[in-house]
Amino acid sequence: MRLAVVGAGVSGLVCAHLLRDGHDVTVFEANDYPGGHTNTVRVDTADETHWVDTGFIVLNDRNYPNFERLLERLGVATQPSNMSFSVSDQDGGLEYSGASPNGLFADRGNLVRPSFLRMVRDLVRFNRQAPALVGLNGSGPSLGAYLDEGGYSREFIDHLIVPQASAVWSADPTQMWSFPASLLAEFFANHGMFGLTGRPLWRTVVGGSHRYVEKITEPLGERLRLSTPVRGVERFEDRVEVTPSGGEPEAFDEVVLATHSDQALGMLADPSQAEVEVLGAIPYQPNEAVLHTDRSLLPKRRRAWASWNYHLLDEPVAQTTVTYHMNNLQSLRSDTQMCVTLNRSEQIDPDKVVTKIQYAHPVYTREGMAAHGRWDEVSGVNRTHYCGAWWGYGFHEDGVNSALKVCERFDRSLVT
Repeated sequence: MRLAVVGAGVSGLVCAHLLRDGHDVTVFEANDYPGGHTNTVRVDTADETHWVDTGFIVLNDRNYPNFERLLERLGVATQPSNMSFSVSDQDGGLEYSGASPNGLFADRGNLVRPSFLRMVRDLVRFNRQAPALVGLNGSGPSLGAYLDEGGYSREFIDHLIVPQASAVWSADPTQMWSFPASLLAEFFANHGMFGLTGRPLWRTVVGGSHRYVEKITEPLGERLRLSTPVRGVERFEDRVEVTPSGGEPEAFDEVVLATHSDQALGMLADPSQAEVEVLGAIPYQPNEAVLHTDRSLLPKRRRAWASWNYHLLDEPVAQTTVTYHMNNLQSLRSDTQMCVTLNRSEQIDPDKVVTKIQYAHPVYTREGMAAHGRWDEVSGVNRTHYCGAWWGYGFHEDGVNSALKVCERFDRSLVT
């Protein structure tokens, strides 16, 4: 069977990897590199050369079983990582890290500051009460309603729980008010975040996450067509025609659309009503990621440094603002502090910028979650299959799982 895979992010790559044996697979990718959010950049410092991840960074032993299985199949090694989280404002008046008591009270004034101590007490109460939301699967109150009804302090809301949720989903912090509280509780429970024990072991790919992409793409050769955006997909009774930008239509037996849902919908010449409703139900949040070496984007107090460093701004913006400390996350041994910052490019010293990258992340709403239940109405229908992390919670494992679901229709899996 002749198959087209549109999109070479993790979902498209898994499909190509599993379907190329026994099928004639061609992969179309709009970017000039494969991997999508798996985007590793070379950084040359005075010490040595480092490979720094800018999108997908971490996995863990509990919530990424199929991605771990893929890495094992490919022979790609991982190493322990650190997933600490900090919050700081612009002038250093508020700074703390949850990594240790020393980090929590990085500003010693927090020891006697009533508002800060109330925030800590509210965290203890939230960790005790919020597990009751687990299992509601997106139903129940919004996060804003839950916090209001629970009488949680503004300090806890503005300086802890909303920053944490915004950072996890790379989402507009103001949108977290309408985010289903049960989904946040589910994430916290799955990742052991309601307590100090039982947390999963976080890991990164040795040498950068592009190592697994290289393993998958090497056998594809010319079947992987980079810098080739698809502008049209038209379905017929006996074929699918895929038209690359600037090219002529190419005929395939079936097509796998492994792109963001809105991109997939935009390619279809004749979307069904179900496709319009399902693919159109997921909004996306643009985020600019800047890889740089400007340590001023880390907290002012070094004991408050963490792997994820959230920025509280004087003037709120409709985007998450966070700096990932890549030395911590990827165990990079260097005197140069390598960072990836989302949505604060104007604050970064231009001389210390390595590269800027535009990403988009799915925004989770009740309508979007409802669309997830309509898989069978659109995927595997009319010679068309859909996969992508947007079918789940937007994480790498969700991308793998959606690809495996497509591959099952072709009798392929990671264990065969």
